[in-house]
Amino acid sequence: MGAAIAIATGNRHKVEEINNVLRECGYEVEPVDAPKIEIQSNSLVEIALFAASTAYSLLHRPVMVEDAGLFIEPLNGFPGPYSAYVYKTIGIDGLLRLLSSENNRKAYFKSVIALAYRDGIVVFEAETPGEIAREPRGTQGFGFDPVFIPEGSEKTFAEMSLEEKNMFSHRGKAAKKLCAWLKGHVVK
Repeated sequence: MGAAIAIATGNRHKVEEINNVLRECGYEVEPVDAPKIEIQSNSLVEIALFAASTAYSLLHRPVMVEDAGLFIEPLNGFPGPYSAYVYKTIGIDGLLRLLSSENNRKAYFKSVIALAYRDGIVVFEAETPGEIAREPRGTQGFGFDPVFIPEGSEKTFAEMSLEEKNMFSHRGKAAKKLCAWLKGHVVK
């Protein structure tokens, strides 16, 4: 096992996805019992920066947070940073109803990883373009994965293995940027 980096989340799927990438650069992701305090903002970066800063001030050790959103073009970027709330309230079926008369299904997922440590906070962002399927498909992943088809694939995220999803996913791409950064930095 490599060096551990704490992550403030209760979402085991996020932990698995990020861990799958960070193992490649000698790190393990360790979920910690620190609240991920989210501010209301239209900016995923602002949300992640605040959450990472708060978690670091409570833990006094390096800690990362990851925030993501699904941005749908015909809905003017909705649900964006409110994706988790929208998923909990109207779910996949509600989202598909909002798009029922739309032929334009373009969307993208965006991930922001913020790592707070003694020397400050670094942020890694990534996006995955794609489209919204007409019906849910697959049983893997979480959230809106059953209806998101990344560009370059015929499968939804929920039809992919973890390794396959990380080749396409916004979270996997952001974690790869973090991994590359970690190779040249000591995090204390």
